[in-house]
Amino acid sequence: MPFNTGKCVVVHFGYSNKQFDYYMDNQKLDVVKEAKDLGITIICTLKPATGCQQAYAKASRALGLIARTISYNSPEVLLKLYKTLV
Repeated sequence: MPFNTGKCVVVHFGYSNKQFDYYMDNQKLDVVKEAKDLGITIICTLKPATGCQQAYAKASRALGLIARTISYNSPEVLLKLYKTLV
């Protein structure tokens, strides 16, 4: 199975990186500041802030879904629903 060079990207890590250009099949790969792989966003600075923001956003969406759809507000039921969705 050949690589799809249109989907391949390069993320340069570190401040002392020379940031060379990389090629596959005589096609220059795009340079990006962040890439998402297996559901995890990796940033060139390797700081976890973006990953934490995404986890918070996912949890907030789950809580909003529960609040809009469930009328029975027992703490046990809400905790089970939250753990299932998040």
